[in-house]
Amino acid sequence: MLSPDPVALPSAGPLLLAVVAMVCYGIAALPLKSSSRLPTVALVVGWLLHFVLLVLDISGWGQDLPGARFGFAPVLSITIWLVIAVHTVESRFVPLPTVRLVLAPAGVLTVLVAALFPGEVRAYSSPLAPLHFALGVGSYGLLGAAVLHATMLDRAESRLRLRKGAGSTSRGLFDGAFGMPLLQLERLTFRFVEAGFLVLTATLLLGVLTTVHWRWDHKTVFSLLGWAVFAALLAGRRLRGWRGRHATRWLYAGAALLLLAYVGSRFVMEVMLHRGSV
Repeated sequence: MLSPDPVALPSAGPLLLAVVAMVCYGIAALPLKSSSRLPTVALVVGWLLHFVLLVLDISGWGQDLPGARFGFAPVLSITIWLVIAVHTVESRFVPLPTVRLVLAPAGVLTVLVAALFPGEVRAYSSPLAPLHFALGVGSYGLLGAAVLHATMLDRAESRLRLRKGAGSTSRGLFDGAFGMPLLQLERLTFRFVEAGFLVLTATLLLGVLTTVHWRWDHKTVFSLLGWAVFAALLAGRRLRGWRGRHATRWLYAGAALLLLAYVGSRFVMEVMLHRGSV
């Protein structure tokens, strides 16, 4: 097994792409006038270059050892890329400039971290391993999008309470932040939770089928705990009508457990302990 170099830099080509992608994300993070198309174009270009980086680097393209790059930074980079992809599609229908100001800096950070901590190339242990990896990262992306929308939902509810508390009776008052109605935002949030939960379930089942030696390690424990929290959230919402902050707290807890399951543990091993695979 190859040992990752925690401070290894990519070659000149991927490094140049990473720099240009970060510049584009940085431009997208600028608080320019809403009429300016520059931030939107810059975000899309940064997102496309980010995709090229994922294909060339994280997928293990051109490496002597066939397989994919594993590590906290590659997984985090793919997750943020997927969340930005959701935002890019969604913003075609609903203007979300405030969200862009959050996601663009996140794009800069993840591209930089992925360049500094590229992880290691590992051979596939099973023909189904690529599917297992893709489903796992896909569940991260879907649930990451759910967390983003839950944050928007919490802010929308807080603004609504403040306006009601101030006795506002103005007509045409939006009941949701960022130009999206509150109930629509809530439904969208839990659509992502449901989709992410289904993909996470498939990931865990496929992991059981492809694992030769089952281990109750931190990754397994945190993954199962995260799955249980999301299962409880969906059951509570369907059977007891959980809504608002009560529901989003469960969502945040489940997402935190999943983050600890792989990204958090790999960060400790790669960065703090300078060790490879666990």
